[in-house]
Amino acid sequence: MNNSQKETAILVGLVKNGQPEELLHEYFDELAFLAETAGAATQHRFYQKVDAPNPATYVGKGKLAEIKEYVRSREVDLVIFDDEISPSQQRNIEKELRCKVLDRSMLILDIFAKRAHTQQSKTQVELAQMQYLLPRLKGMWTHLDRVKGGIGMRGAGEKEIETDRRVALNTIANLKTKLRKIDRQNVLRRKSREALIRVALVGYTNVGKSTLMNLLSKSDVFAENKLFATLDTTVRKVVIERTPFLLSDTVGFIRKLPHHLVESFKSTLDEVVESDLLLHVVDVSHPRFEEQMEVVHDTLAELGTADIPVITVFNKMDLYEKTRFDPWLENEVKNHLLRELRQTWMARNEQTVFISATQNDNVNELRAMLLGEVKRLYQVRYPFRTEFY
Repeated sequence: MNNSQKETAILVGLVKNGQPEELLHEYFDELAFLAETAGAATQHRFYQKVDAPNPATYVGKGKLAEIKEYVRSREVDLVIFDDEISPSQQRNIEKELRCKVLDRSMLILDIFAKRAHTQQSKTQVELAQMQYLLPRLKGMWTHLDRVKGGIGMRGAGEKEIETDRRVALNTIANLKTKLRKIDRQNVLRRKSREALIRVALVGYTNVGKSTLMNLLSKSDVFAENKLFATLDTTVRKVVIERTPFLLSDTVGFIRKLPHHLVESFKSTLDEVVESDLLLHVVDVSHPRFEEQMEVVHDTLAELGTADIPVITVFNKMDLYEKTRFDPWLENEVKNHLLRELRQTWMARNEQTVFISATQNDNVNELRAMLLGEVKRLYQVRYPFRTEFY
């Protein structure tokens, strides 16, 4: 899709409670990346410094009038808010702007609807959409008669059935029943693999999990420089020095991940919960990678994975070097940089490795660390079956 075919969008956010303005721009960059992944071209960014969101329209009346003028003069298709807005706020804003209005949660749900391929993920996304849209059904389409399809209207959003609350509730109940049936099938499938140690790749979205999955398992899992390139969990058998284990690639986490999405995808995330070892992949070249790590830690804590051992894999070291130093610097300078990172992070966590999956740099060290941990887990599980270790 070229830019002329893309929906045009503007982004709206708030600077709240003394929050640094540069942090908002970092959030806007991620929101713009989400919009691009959904298929929209961002034209402009609006923000306002306030103590708290306006309960009726999120932004103040003056800012809303400014946005309205821009939308009308540029014929903007879509206005995207960085925070979740309430059903009443959405109705009030859409009534004023006369165009589609989405918040961050609905945008993420739309991307998931676009990315879902298996029956399980399609069902999970539809359930999350229905639960999100249910309180927004009242008068949802009456002032948007001229809007046809596009971002925010995929999947469940395309169906007239959503305008009827009673039918929507029945649909939600049926989707939950369907997911329970799929979950039972997944439990049986996982039981058939119980003999092998299970390792799960986790991390923020777009940090290189699928690339690393392909590298370790010699498979062809879809990998792309877009958010949520991987949605369906993929499991591959990996053998390192005659020691087998299962490696799974899971959906990436993100800041402000919609609660309905976390709830709906808990069955998919069972691959994480039931793993014996987690590989937490981090994009070390990202300027706020530590914040991204916190998002992952918080999500894992919500899932209840505190007792599962973790190897932290700092990926994209090649990009980290380029962003901080001239690419023509001698190797000894790059090695000094790596030593500094090791001293900083390995002091906190012994199970840490620094790699570049795309360049295959230092991947042997990761394999050795992974093999040692997998063998240790086999020794605990099967103390008398030395064929595993």
